[in-house]
Amino acid sequence: MKLRVARHTKDLLPLIEFYHHLLGLENLGSFTDHHGYNGVFLGNQHWHLEFTTSSESPLHHSDEDDMLVFYCDDEQAYQLLLEKIKKTGIPELVAKNPYWNAHGKMFADPDGFRILITV
Repeated sequence: MKLRVARHTKDLLPLIEFYHHLLGLENLGSFTDHHGYNGVFLGNQHWHLEFTTSSESPLHHSDEDDMLVFYCDDEQAYQLLLEKIKKTGIPELVAKNPYWNAHGKMFADPDGFRILITV
């Protein structure tokens, strides 16, 4: 089984910059004007994020407990990624669930959706 998480956005470029260039997710492909949608796939062969745009604006309803959790391969990769994120000026967020504050660092992507980086 494979997993794809699809989300509509107003602008693909900031998400590509965030998830591909900053977090290092592989750019698996993209499409243009497929039934009025443009999109990109980021991730790996077993799971990926699909971001799409169209003439319709997204209407999202997430809360503070909704997040994507990314597990780094080891402590060194974790620390390097945190340093890279810190250099961008993206502020760290406080997770609503105290478990996540003790076990990782939370940030928001360009659309305001929460992600957590951990080992």
